[in-house]
Amino acid sequence: MMGILNKLYDVNKRELKRLDKLANQIEALAAETEKLTDDQLREKTAEFKQRYQNGESLDDFLVEAFAVVREGARRVLGLYPYHVQLMGGISLHEGNISEMKTGEGKTLTATMPVYLNALSGKGVHVVTVNEYLASRDAHEMGQLYEFLGLTVGLNLNSMTSEEKQEAYAADITYGTNNEYGFDYLRDNMVLYKEQKVQRPLFYAVIDEVDSILIDEARTPLIISGSAEKSTALYIQANAFVRTLTKDKDYTYDEKTKGVMMTEEGISKAEKAFGIENLFDISHVGLNHHINQALKANVSMHLDVDYVVQDGEIVIVDQFTGRLMKGRRYSEGLHQAIEAKEGLEVQNESMTMATITFQNYFRMYEKLAGMTGTAKTEEEEFRNIYNMNVIVIPTNKPIARDDRPDLIYSTMEGKFRAVVEDIGQRHLVGQPVLVGTVAIETSELISKLLLKKGVRHNVLNAKNHEREAEIIAEAGHKGAVTIATNMAGRGTDIKLGDGVKELGGLAVIGTERHESRRIDNQLRGRSGRQGDPGITQFYLSMEDELMRRFGSDNMKAMMQRLGMDDSQPIQSKMVSKAVESAQKRVEGNNFDARKQLLQYDDVLRQQREIIYTQRDELLESENLREIIEGMILRTIQRNVETHASMADDEENWNLQGIVDFVHANLLSEGDITLNDLNGKDPEEMTEAIVAKVKERYDEKEQLLFPEQMREFEKVVTLRAVDSKWIDHIDAMDQLRDGIHLRAYAQTDPLREYQAEGFAMFEAMVTSIEEEASMYIMKAEIRNNLERQEVAKGQAVHPQEDGEPVKQKPKVKQIDVGRNDPCICGSGKKYKNCCGAGK
Repeated sequence: MMGILNKLYDVNKRELKRLDKLANQIEALAAETEKLTDDQLREKTAEFKQRYQNGESLDDFLVEAFAVVREGARRVLGLYPYHVQLMGGISLHEGNISEMKTGEGKTLTATMPVYLNALSGKGVHVVTVNEYLASRDAHEMGQLYEFLGLTVGLNLNSMTSEEKQEAYAADITYGTNNEYGFDYLRDNMVLYKEQKVQRPLFYAVIDEVDSILIDEARTPLIISGSAEKSTALYIQANAFVRTLTKDKDYTYDEKTKGVMMTEEGISKAEKAFGIENLFDISHVGLNHHINQALKANVSMHLDVDYVVQDGEIVIVDQFTGRLMKGRRYSEGLHQAIEAKEGLEVQNESMTMATITFQNYFRMYEKLAGMTGTAKTEEEEFRNIYNMNVIVIPTNKPIARDDRPDLIYSTMEGKFRAVVEDIGQRHLVGQPVLVGTVAIETSELISKLLLKKGVRHNVLNAKNHEREAEIIAEAGHKGAVTIATNMAGRGTDIKLGDGVKELGGLAVIGTERHESRRIDNQLRGRSGRQGDPGITQFYLSMEDELMRRFGSDNMKAMMQRLGMDDSQPIQSKMVSKAVESAQKRVEGNNFDARKQLLQYDDVLRQQREIIYTQRDELLESENLREIIEGMILRTIQRNVETHASMADDEENWNLQGIVDFVHANLLSEGDITLNDLNGKDPEEMTEAIVAKVKERYDEKEQLLFPEQMREFEKVVTLRAVDSKWIDHIDAMDQLRDGIHLRAYAQTDPLREYQAEGFAMFEAMVTSIEEEASMYIMKAEIRNNLERQEVAKGQAVHPQEDGEPVKQKPKVKQIDVGRNDPCICGSGKKYKNCCGAGK
């Protein structure tokens, strides 16, 4: 009975049945396609493009197009996609995630849906986790696309705007998730529409989709500019924190990595800094610096959370163990760690533009992905990205031996056993891949192996190209490779001669990751394409995951039974406990990402409005109509403020209206009290607007039309950009403290949405007022130039996976008193915006 129910409800089986039928249809065309000459095969591309232009959908010729790519791959690459690869490719075309085990040929699978969607002429993006893989795949698979008559572009960080435009103009573009996201942000900061590099986002295929859309989901991409800040306070706070004692002056929660000052610690701080109350509003900055110094000293560990390299702090990705150069912890934590390690404390930076991968990739018309491990996160992919996970069967049955975990009492005993196991396998020549969660673990095992005289390679994820080479050779006889769990991801480990007879590749895990998916990735390194292999995880009761989820009872039981370090236990109960702990952590992480997205959606909606408005400004040849709308709304708001219909007429402040108009829109005497007396608010607005239009016309007559049009763009773009940057900073600060609203029995998210909306409305008002004022009051110079509000550079800081919160304001531009004013009026700065400064 259960079997029937499972069949009825197993969506994956139903999907596979449908994909299997389509794959059979593609294979049925093999003989016919094989007869075509190279030129005839190429002509198929032009034929498909024409059919698409004539109204056929891509689905209509999917079977034919896949058959063409399949034959092209055989001729150009010497590879012929298997039946299961055809199924995976169809699933990708439909905007799903194809879960395909390591070694099943994901790169080749993607060529078919990429080719099909590129026929639309809208551009297809292939997304990889690093530039080495992007370059490799663009070169290797590019031969196939070019043979079939399509163009291929490669988008690298080092490229100029012109080179990027060329890469994006190609039918198919290869690049990294970071670079696509940064290009989107940079495109929405350009001063001329011709400077944009991206086309509208159509279809993306993401390789290692779980790494990008799950592990990196909370990492915001940030374009930031520098802001000057005193570094002395970081050093002082660090010196003070070092005098504190654990449990007496502060408490530390290992589970949450939370550090809290005790009353005694607070008193010490007040005494040390000579203040009465650390929580006084005037000491907010000091309090913040002390807390960050405390966090840096207590919860951030050298060689676990970060490493020191060339005098700089380099963050270690907690999921992959990779070094993340260019990223900085936010909120001053990076500076606090620099002070802790005795390095030069660098300036904080301000955010000019930001977006998370969650929101960037949801902008594509269609999104697809592939990975070896996605099923455990299926709910998240479906809920957030509207993608189903289709588990594609392997080409050959899996012959790998996944052994039950071995659990030791202490870490020392565990590592002794790991090294012993590696030594035994190395003696017979069986290749071994050792997976570690942290860099320090890989270094510890390396030392133990050196003592034992076992030659090995250590991968700390420092060089993607070298890393891929080492990983590719990890299946050769006698090879011992120690790597963080995700090092060399995207590279196949092929077995060397005679290795199959030795049992294939042995994968040894030194601890469980908090995500089952990462453990599955490590296991999947072995046993590709039906090869033999073995996987074994070694755990100890002192491992972080075991410590965090209550292994004390189990440890006590092992000691009571008199089990020493040399005796592991193989307990289904412990293995189940580990798995349930992992599920709990995964659930917590999913909730955190979901909540983050709800908060981030507030800024997403605002960003889309601003970026759409900005595009309209760049695209329009004549902004007069838009600006007149801004001026009208500015006048209406002002009239409503001073002469509300809700008030009696004697309470109206007509002088206030006159003063505002003179200060912001017209010259002294252009509007008088007599012009407003006896009129209702609507008539007052009409009278002022008529006068403003008159002045606008006069201004236009003094200039060439193109000068006036360019002046309008300079002013409005400057207003939008400067106000938007300030708004991002304000939203960061609002989000920073919004959780405290929960104490007042209110929902922080609803408060954030409501206040964020009010702040956005205020920003729009401010943009309109500033643009109106400069358009009407500023004098226009001949040599007008659009200017960036601030210089930005791409970084994407991360703080424990939390959203980045940037504090500092926009850096002020230094202008001499006798220099021309920055507003473009033509006057000296001291006689214009600098008056009174």
